[in-house]
Amino acid sequence: MNAKKPLAPRDNGAPDYKNYLHPAMERNYGRWKYHRGIRPGVFVHVSDSGESLYTVRAGSPRMLSAPLLRRVCDIADKFCQGRLRFTSRNNIEFQVEKEEDIQPLIDEIGRVLRFPVGGTGRSFHNIIHTQGWLHCNLPGTDAAGVVKSLMDLFYEEFTHENFPQRVKVSTSCCTINCGGQTDIAVNLQHHHPPAIDHVTINRCELPKVISICPVLAIRPDRTGGRDTVEVVEEKCMYCGACHAQCPALEIRDGDTDTLSIWVGGKSASTRGGPSFMRLATWGLPNNPPRWPEVGDAVRRILKAYQAGANEYERVGEWIGRIGWKNFFAETGFEFTKYHIDSYRWARTTFNTSAHVRL
Repeated sequence: MNAKKPLAPRDNGAPDYKNYLHPAMERNYGRWKYHRGIRPGVFVHVSDSGESLYTVRAGSPRMLSAPLLRRVCDIADKFCQGRLRFTSRNNIEFQVEKEEDIQPLIDEIGRVLRFPVGGTGRSFHNIIHTQGWLHCNLPGTDAAGVVKSLMDLFYEEFTHENFPQRVKVSTSCCTINCGGQTDIAVNLQHHHPPAIDHVTINRCELPKVISICPVLAIRPDRTGGRDTVEVVEEKCMYCGACHAQCPALEIRDGDTDTLSIWVGGKSASTRGGPSFMRLATWGLPNNPPRWPEVGDAVRRILKAYQAGANEYERVGEWIGRIGWKNFFAETGFEFTKYHIDSYRWARTTFNTSAHVRL
């Protein structure tokens, strides 16, 4: 090997973000004194030198066509020296150095893109979601479609800051829930073990299929002289992880799959720290294209939260203060046996359960 031969340029992974910073951000990197919101969708960073950088946040649908993305870039060229950035919640952030450029930029976003400006502070933030029917290989519902339906309902809540604290929402098209922990999450639920196609399963790597199950419900078997697997129904928790590994284990069912809503999740370390979500209601119809039952349930949660939470309380902190009994009373959701942790290792978690006191 010739040690003097230069290495090929790196062509994988994320590029160095510092190469694409706005010039004002590059000049003041690590020197920001504070930031504050000016109006819904607009905030300013002020550096030690007194220089300001204004950010205008517009909600996008995440799935953008090439012509639409070109129009986004045209606006960035016109107002932002060609710089823009996407947030993890699919917002597009445009940054300007002059305060007088804010309103013309907002007008241009509304006229050319038809995107709303908002999703900052105490608002209904843009929804993070999984791939849905368009891209994912195992969706039981369309997470992107649920997002569209919810954002149509809560457009005003996105463009105004009228909640006690920010509200972050996620939707997930399978029970694996790539959407993560949020104040309100809409997740798919399966209600039976996977159906096994013993003919096509030989295309899968059976050791991986067996090992992927988190509750050891899958074990080797032979059917018709073929190596295959069987599912122990008493152990199966219908998570669908096996289907992600092997399509021959089909767990999706348009007749029985439903949606559930979970509340109280938080990734931030502020105040009480990160927290997992808890089940609020389940069995909602998987009812495309508008999912009206889901929209109604989310509105009930937001209405109760807006009326009863203290200033700065996130959804989970509000529920922790008033107690789960009062949460169910305020929202009108039915409390069922499925809200109680009956997992086979639940004995170690009963004393920390949100619903059971011993």
